[in-house]
Amino acid sequence: MPLKPKLRDVEAHVVNQSGQQGILLRDPLRLADRAVFVPLSVAPLLQLCDGTRDQAALRASLAVRAGVQIGPAVLEQVLTQMDEALVLDNDRFAKAYDAALHDFRTATHRAPILAGQGYPADPGELEATLRSYMTAVDRGDRLPEAPERDIRGLVSPHIDFERGGPVYAQVWQRAARAIREAELAIIFGTDHIDGASLTLTHQRYATPWEALPTANSIVDQVARAVGAEAAFGAELHHRTEHSIELAVVWLHHMLGGEKCQLVPVLCGGFREYIAGDTSPAEDEVLTGALEVLRDAAAAYKTVVIAAGDLAHVGPAFGDRYPIDILEKARLKTADERLMSSICSGDVDGFLELIRSDGDRSRICGLPPIYMALSVLGDTDGTITGYAQCPADQASGSYVSICGIVWR
Repeated sequence: MPLKPKLRDVEAHVVNQSGQQGILLRDPLRLADRAVFVPLSVAPLLQLCDGTRDQAALRASLAVRAGVQIGPAVLEQVLTQMDEALVLDNDRFAKAYDAALHDFRTATHRAPILAGQGYPADPGELEATLRSYMTAVDRGDRLPEAPERDIRGLVSPHIDFERGGPVYAQVWQRAARAIREAELAIIFGTDHIDGASLTLTHQRYATPWEALPTANSIVDQVARAVGAEAAFGAELHHRTEHSIELAVVWLHHMLGGEKCQLVPVLCGGFREYIAGDTSPAEDEVLTGALEVLRDAAAAYKTVVIAAGDLAHVGPAFGDRYPIDILEKARLKTADERLMSSICSGDVDGFLELIRSDGDRSRICGLPPIYMALSVLGDTDGTITGYAQCPADQASGSYVSICGIVWR
């Protein structure tokens, strides 16, 4: 443990543990097999762990700033637990990170982390599950068929299949022919850990059926255009991020044995573009990568996939009040405006709609949808499905999702 502890940017949730309220800290990369619980009475310590104070200074600052008296042994215990949970920026974390990155890059494939949890790990059972969603769509009221041979891309959710199954089935079924004919799939997925504007990998994404090949020649072209650090600096995020994985499962299922190479791209947050006047079009890394990907999309039979959800609202996401019937209706209206801009291919209008209210609804699909539209250029979309999915047991929080095909 360093002499002056520094807290990393980690997951933090207020929880009740054994009748005591506190903050649960967890490494978002899941390099540690444990979390650490910090009682609320000691929580001011977290803000003070900025790498500038040793333990004596931490105790003194806690007493002066928060009126919290803590003994040396208790402080040592808390810091030791934080160290073991890898939430401190120190040598222990750096060694764990380097080891995990080495293991990820040298593995035969990127393992499907949600297999057996978010969906069946058995290939036959998984196929039956996805078919059941599609059968249910066939039995229901379907939208008029689109000219599938003209489909160039789609928006697919990345919510779990249990809640989003029908919307997944509607959009992937509509794009079935284009998927089977595709030589290349460029998949943009939300990087929930945030960080880099985009992150590539050479690793192959596996499903319970097998691993699909990555178009490493295209990955290398992007890396040469933007620099290796920009392209791979956060590569370990691919290890645990689920957004691309869920799209790959459906892609693999719809390929029906046909071969297709992937370019998996994780997209970090656009907070600076929401809060300020700058545009992603001014980001040299993004523009450099998009130029290469546009050329690749023109050179192959390509389908461009944005794996992103829409709004995240209610107490589960930090809002003060639950979402009632009236607010759900307002949310749907706002989502319809957003989906209309996505369907029109208006990438700037899409971004401006979200910017206009400061991303109040937390549209986590913003980066991948923006990137997909930027690659596709002039395009026209059709909504294939929409749903507001409960996000807590009280049905006061919701995640809205949609399916859209682009022609």
